[in-house]
Amino acid sequence: MSKKGKNKKSGIVYSTDPDFQYSEENREEPETLPPRQQDLRVLVEKKGRKGKTVTLVTGFAGREDDLKELGKKLKAGCGVGGTVKDGEIQVQGNMHQKVIEILKQEGYRVKKSGG
Repeated sequence: MSKKGKNKKSGIVYSTDPDFQYSEENREEPETLPPRQQDLRVLVEKKGRKGKTVTLVTGFAGREDDLKELGKKLKAGCGVGGTVKDGEIQVQGNMHQKVIEILKQEGYRVKKSGG
């Protein structure tokens, strides 16, 4: 998980060189693996969320747009809200069984994680 407020400009805070230019690395997003090659983990979490329960889907390997699309399918399939952040999908409520069923229908390899 990434930390909030993290400087994305290679850690440089200040430079005395008047001609200094920030050089952003050209990071290419990884290609999205086919669903059969992905191992996703589904877990239910309550910690740090003011008592609210969320279902997390982690382990997705691919582009951010594809992750958001999968999150949209899961939220619509469960009929609840949620979000996609820090490389994981958060679905509101204890929806782990429904999420697992939807992911299996999409062709993903899924395991329930946690208690």
